Amino acid sequence: MSDEQPRLPGVGRDLDFERLERGKDLAQEAVQTTATRVGRIATIITGAVVDVAREIGELITDGFEMREAAKRAKDDAARLDRMARERLVDEEDDDPVIGELEQAPVSLQKAIEAPVENEDR
Repeated sequence: MSDEQPRLPGVGRDLDFERLERGKDLAQEAVQTTATRVGRIATIITGAVVDVAREIGELITDGFEMREAAKRAKDDAARLDRMARERLVDEEDDDPVIGELEQAPVSLQKAIEAPVENEDR
């Protein structure tokens, strides 16, 4: 007799295939799970990059708008200052100069010297 134990025909081969199939299934599951997780992580990172880019763009846009608003405010202030100076010059031209009343037409002198009536009566 030989030292070898009797083998059933095909049993050894079937066991090897089952072990290989289990290994293949395990590897396939690991690759699929890893790919799914990496895909989800990539989606999160992509979304974060998009959000950061959007926020940076809005920040820069806000800066442009603030600069334009400051320029408009400066222009408005300069325009208002110019209008105020022009109004002051116009009002100074309208004020009578000392001695000017004596030279005014008679009707103007009479209007200035006319008595003021009290409206309370």
